[in-house]
Amino acid sequence: MSAQPLRSPTLRPHRMKKEESFLGKLGGTLARKKKAKEVSDLQEEGKNAINAPMNPSIVDIHPEDTLLEENEERTMIDPNSKEDPKFKELIKVLIDWINDVLVEERIIVKQLEEDLYDGQVLQKLLEKLADRKLNVAEVTQSEIGQKQKLQTVLEAVHDLLRPHGWTIKWNVDSIHGKNLIAILHLLVALAMHFRAPIRLPEHVSVQVVVVRKREGLLQTTHVSEELTTTTDCIYFNFLFPLKPERDAFDTLFDHAPDKLSVVKKSLITFVNKHLNKLNLEVTELETQFADGVYLVLLMGLLEDYFVPLHNFYLTPESFDQKVHNVSFAFELMQDGGLKKPKARPEDVVNLDLKSTLRVLYNLFTKYKNVE
Repeated sequence: MSAQPLRSPTLRPHRMKKEESFLGKLGGTLARKKKAKEVSDLQEEGKNAINAPMNPSIVDIHPEDTLLEENEERTMIDPNSKEDPKFKELIKVLIDWINDVLVEERIIVKQLEEDLYDGQVLQKLLEKLADRKLNVAEVTQSEIGQKQKLQTVLEAVHDLLRPHGWTIKWNVDSIHGKNLIAILHLLVALAMHFRAPIRLPEHVSVQVVVVRKREGLLQTTHVSEELTTTTDCIYFNFLFPLKPERDAFDTLFDHAPDKLSVVKKSLITFVNKHLNKLNLEVTELETQFADGVYLVLLMGLLEDYFVPLHNFYLTPESFDQKVHNVSFAFELMQDGGLKKPKARPEDVVNLDLKSTLRVLYNLFTKYKNVE
């Protein structure tokens, strides 16, 4: 089994923000007055459109939100949705998660739109989650530099998510434009993909006001945007079981944590008995098996065969490469007559000790007498 390198998706070029009008660049009282009147008229037009009887919700629209080109559209969250407790909870959970992940970077996120739009925090977050370094400038002040950096970060995100069937609901312009809906879609997808140890509120939806310019007039519509669905989707994605049956390790962790060290010591002795043949040694079960390399090599030693190096990543650098290694090790276990492990490869990669112990204990049960 060989892993094919993932192609980076090509992002469509996005329209830059509307440049200042020619009049706006001219000096002179007349030009400034005309420009001010245009802005005032467009503001009034936007407010009238949004406050029309067919759309009873009153939206606080900013002047820049009414300066649209023909056929351009802009979205805003209905103020009532912003006050929804579930929506507020979702934002708080995601902010706390980001701050927990980036605590060693001394980064503190307080407001998603203002802190994530330029790509700096997203870069650090992805590098930490995927355990990889992105080739981008550390600090970018110009808008062009920020968008270039953001595009590189989002391409890396797409490389991770698209092969797993994720629908991409954001782009460079929406993130850089501080579109909170797009930012939330991105963060929810990352949290689910990397199995973040957080509980997202279920069935979070918001009402979104869509403003479009058609034939010189602003038109508005209201649509419902779903941000999260059920726990089933959030925590087990598509086909994974909802609640795995409890086993001896659940009981061990819940009721006999004092015996955990004994179990770990026995398993370390077992794996080192075989890995020592390759001059390898394990001291930490949860970390040293997380990239899947030792699992693959251990299976070869237990079954007495050489695993071709092109079948796995000997020095995995990304989250997906580690998941590939663990998944491959699971296939070798099934080829050796073991049942499919209850643990998910992603859980082992994410340093879930209970999952790692389950996998190693199954090997111990079958191969404990192998010399």
